[in-house]
Amino acid sequence: MRVHLQIDGSPDSVARHAREIAELGADGLFTFEGPHDAFFPLVVAAGTVNVDLMTNVAIAGPRSPLHLAHAAYDLQCYSAGRFRLGLGSQIKVHIERRYGARWDKPAARMAETVAAVKAILAAWEGKAPLNFRGEYFTHTLMPPNFDPGPNPYGPPPVLLGALGPIMTRTAAEVADGLLVMPFHSKRHFAERTIPAVEAGLRRAGRNAAEFAIIAQAMVAVGRDDGQLLRAIDAVGRLIAFYGSTPAYAPVLEVQGWAELMPALNALSKAGRYADMRALITPEMVATIAVVGTPEQCAEQIRDRFGAYAGEVCCYFPGYAAEPADVADLVAALHSIPASA
Repeated sequence: MRVHLQIDGSPDSVARHAREIAELGADGLFTFEGPHDAFFPLVVAAGTVNVDLMTNVAIAGPRSPLHLAHAAYDLQCYSAGRFRLGLGSQIKVHIERRYGARWDKPAARMAETVAAVKAILAAWEGKAPLNFRGEYFTHTLMPPNFDPGPNPYGPPPVLLGALGPIMTRTAAEVADGLLVMPFHSKRHFAERTIPAVEAGLRRAGRNAAEFAIIAQAMVAVGRDDGQLLRAIDAVGRLIAFYGSTPAYAPVLEVQGWAELMPALNALSKAGRYADMRALITPEMVATIAVVGTPEQCAEQIRDRFGAYAGEVCCYFPGYAAEPADVADLVAALHSIPASA
């Protein structure tokens, strides 16, 4: 199983952290659109290390498909063909109040964004004149002086992050692969994600071999009790944050924890973050994240995703995992066949 690790997007640490990730044996690195831009750190990383690069994810709603296509094309060139464009929709409050953009039918808009990006990339490859006309975007003008021409490494794949059944089905219909959201459980993945993927592939007349599933996991890893307790507490805080958001309620519901989201949401609005963390039990952390030694975490990832995913993105949220533990986790994941 191939392994990707998140890079710190801080301008003063990108190159150093990229080298550290490569030295740990990871196959790739990815950015998350949080405190820093999702694309700029990858420009630095592309010239620093020889590993795969991915946005995971770049928020699509506020961006034009042309902006996304240009960024993807250039990063594919800078990295000599090692880039994948991972897109996500975010939630309404962030799109409207943080990005200052319009929120409307997110799955339909994401499907059109992916289709538009692919149409632009195809036009640059010389496959067809640019003539994309949709509900949200129209791209019909590409004069020669604005056309970069065929990418020497081919157009980069376009991936879509999804959690709910509609967005997951959409990913399987239009994208090159699915980025499984890190807030999930084995049961949710098996009972909700995979059926939605299969439905999307059927609707598009595609087969599973044409579609990549990239697993994602929040990892609480440690070899001694102190390390493990710190990791579990940090991951539990992120689970509480995610769990307070209505969009993530289906994961809690499928586990029989439907009452948890409204309780977390109310505490969040009151700013009672410590009380939110107190609602997350060790069972919940172990169900939504993976917990244990590097070898135990790798086995849990294999058990959850191994039949469907040949690669995984690992998060260590809110704590500093020991580099030796991360290296051991990478090595243990590498020993798992692509379809275990």
